[in-house]
Amino acid sequence: MTLGVETLEQARAGAIVVSFNLAWVLFAGFLVMLMQLGFGLLETGLTRAKNAVNTMAMNLIIYPVGLLGFWLTGYGFMVGGVQQWPSLGAFGLAHRELGLYFAGHRFGLIGLEKFALLAVSHDAASQAMFLFASVFMTVAATIPTGAMAERWKFSAFMLYGFFMSMFLYPLYANWVWGGGWLAQLGVNFGLGHGHVDFAGATVVNMTGGVTALAGAMVLGPRIGKFRRDGGIGLIAGHNLPLAMSGTLILAFAWFGLNTGSTLAGSDPQIAAVAVNTMLASAAGSLTAILYLQLRYNRPDIAMACHGLLGGLVAITGSCAFVSAASAVLIGVIAGFLVVSGVRTLEQRLRIDDPVGAIAVHLVCGLWGALAVGIFADGSYGDGWNGVSGPVRGLITGDLGQLIAQLVGIAANLILIFGAAMTFFVLLDRTVGNRVPAEVEWNGLDALEMGSEAYPNV
Repeated sequence: MTLGVETLEQARAGAIVVSFNLAWVLFAGFLVMLMQLGFGLLETGLTRAKNAVNTMAMNLIIYPVGLLGFWLTGYGFMVGGVQQWPSLGAFGLAHRELGLYFAGHRFGLIGLEKFALLAVSHDAASQAMFLFASVFMTVAATIPTGAMAERWKFSAFMLYGFFMSMFLYPLYANWVWGGGWLAQLGVNFGLGHGHVDFAGATVVNMTGGVTALAGAMVLGPRIGKFRRDGGIGLIAGHNLPLAMSGTLILAFAWFGLNTGSTLAGSDPQIAAVAVNTMLASAAGSLTAILYLQLRYNRPDIAMACHGLLGGLVAITGSCAFVSAASAVLIGVIAGFLVVSGVRTLEQRLRIDDPVGAIAVHLVCGLWGALAVGIFADGSYGDGWNGVSGPVRGLITGDLGQLIAQLVGIAANLILIFGAAMTFFVLLDRTVGNRVPAEVEWNGLDALEMGSEAYPNV
C-alpha cells in the first residue's frame, strides 16, 4: 500500500513538473514575440521618415505570413523527425526524417512529418513547441527587413516571407535542432556533441544574417549611398529614440529566447543563462560606444545599440555552457566585431545595410557559434545530441567541439547563402525585388504603401 501511495505521489509530482515546463515554454514564447516590436522600432528609427510605415509594416506582416507558412510545411520540415520532448512529457510522437547513408552512418536531411500539425493536433507538448519554434523563425525572418529596407518591393518581401518560413529556415534548423546531420557529427564522427547552438546563434541569427547579405547584394544600395567618386553618402535615420526603445525591448525579450531554450522552467540552469545573456549584452554595448568615443572623441548611440544586440547574438549559442567571465569576454569581442563589421561592409565591400543587421546577426552569430567550441566549460549539457558527458570546448580540452562548430558555420555560409542568393536572383528576374527609382525618391510610404507615418509634417 505504501509503495502504491509513493508511486501515486511521484506521478502527481511528475505531472506538476511537466505542466510547469509547458507553461514556461509558452511564457518564453510570448516574450520572444515581443522581439517583432523591438525589431520594428529599431529598424524604423534607423531609416528615414518617408519609409517609416513600410519598414514597420514588414516587421508586422512577416508575423502572419511566417506563421502560416511555418504551420503548413516549416514545422514539419524542421522537427518532423523528432519523436519526443522529454521535459514536456511527450514520447513516441509521429516522426519521419529524410536522410541518407554514407560510410555506415545515417545523416538526417529534413523532416517529413507533422505538416500543418495534423499528426500532433492533440498533443500539448507539440502545440507548445510549435508556438516556441514559430517565434524563433519570425526572428530570423525579420532580420533581412532591416538590411533591405527603403528599397524593397512589398510584394517581393511577402514572397520571401513564405520562402523563408516554409523552407529556408526549417532546412538549417532541422540540421541542428531537428536531429539532422550537423547534430549527428558527435555521434557519427566523435566531434564533440555535434554542432551545438543553445538558442540560435547559427540557426536564427546567422541564417537571418546570411539571407540578409544575399538579399542586400541582389537588391543593391539605396540611391545616393555610394557615389561615383568613391564617396559614401550619409543617410541618417529619422528617430534615434525610437531605435533605442526597440533595442531595450529586444534586450528584454531576449531573456525569453535564451532561458526558454532550456525547455524546462524546472532546470536551475536558467539562472546562469539569464545572467550570461545580460552580461554579454552590457559588455557588447559598452565596448562599442567606448571604442568609438576613444577613436573619434564622441559617442555613437546607434552603435551602442548595435553593440548591445551584437553581445546578445554572440552569447545566444553558448549562454548555458559558459561562465559569467566568459560571457563578458564574448560580449566584448562582439562589440568590436559589430563596429568593424559595419565599417567593412560599407567602406570596403560597399554593401548598403541601413540598420547594421548583417554585422550584428551574421558576424556576431558566427562568433557566437565559435564561442561554444572555445569557451564551453563542461558544466552543462550532459547527453546533448545523444553524446554522454557535458559540452566542452577548446579551453577544457575538446578540439572536436570546435571543429563541429566550424562545420556548422561553413554549412550555413555555403548552403544557406547559396539557396538565398538563388531565390533572390530568381525573384529579381520574375516579379522584381526593387521599387522604381521614383518610389524610392519620394518614399515607399506614399507610393508603395498608400499611407504615411507623418502626414502632417
